[in-house]
Amino acid sequence: MWKIGGVLAVVAVLAAPAHAQGPPGNYPDKPVRVIVPFAPAGPTDVVARLIATKLSERLGKQFYIENVIGAGGNTGMGQATRSTPDGYTILFVSSSYVVNPSLYPKVPYDPFKDFAPVTVVGDAPNALLVNPSVPAKTVGELIAYIRANPGKISYGSAGTGTTPHLSGELFRLTLDLDIVHVPFSGAGPAVQALAGNHTPMAFTSLPPAIPLIQDGKVRALAVSSARRVATLPKVPTFAEAGLKDQEADTMQAVLVPAGTPQPIVDFLHREIKEIVALPDINERFAVLGLEPVANTPEQFAAQIKIEIAKWGKVINDAHIKID
Repeated sequence: MWKIGGVLAVVAVLAAPAHAQGPPGNYPDKPVRVIVPFAPAGPTDVVARLIATKLSERLGKQFYIENVIGAGGNTGMGQATRSTPDGYTILFVSSSYVVNPSLYPKVPYDPFKDFAPVTVVGDAPNALLVNPSVPAKTVGELIAYIRANPGKISYGSAGTGTTPHLSGELFRLTLDLDIVHVPFSGAGPAVQALAGNHTPMAFTSLPPAIPLIQDGKVRALAVSSARRVATLPKVPTFAEAGLKDQEADTMQAVLVPAGTPQPIVDFLHREIKEIVALPDINERFAVLGLEPVANTPEQFAAQIKIEIAKWGKVINDAHIKID
């Protein structure tokens, strides 16, 4: 059942199979709400629906998506903080969870205290892209081209404060480059503007860029992951291209309100880890440009601390703010 106007979607329920490690008590014995703080059909929404569908199939109860949009994800994340910590509300976030505390003067959640980390489902690395008209085939050649044309080169991104934008600013600050940021209303529009040569370069997440890269309409010079991406094996990482400490991605991750019983947190982690390992999910992730992760709650908690500090420094050094 879909009700996009009311931003409510119910995922179909199928019979639940037996599990080696059973759920705590009779959890879940009623539908589970999955808050997505972004609009339907966006990357976080797409991944959340994939996971929710599988959870519904495996556990025999509805895991339904509720899109609560606004303020760069802050509205939905704030609503989740007011939910009962009983395992029947799950929050599906992107990297805005670790970026927004530094980007906005005030956010309606404490990233360290208001939620219990469950797992990072997957990461979409950002990519440095150029229009084919740009006479640069490598990151080094692009840097030389930018230095030869100070103030004349602009780069597009999915919007102010997104991790692709911050990737661009990290690149600019690291090399002290004179480039101009052009924010768009999403990765799709940014990539289309690049293909149309409205901006000569762009930093975007990979999912909307992959088809245009494969068709030769844009050129990928590097990806911001620690290792090469399976769908683009010929594109080097920034480290391979000679530029260190440029790792950045857009995560898709799961949290629950703080105080949710630990057995439920552990159970959700186990279920999602098994789902992420399924062949059909891996195939879908590859199409989306996502690298499967499914790390532990402890690893995710450590990642939150690292990324808040990392992106906070970039935001401060680049003087980026959203009122």
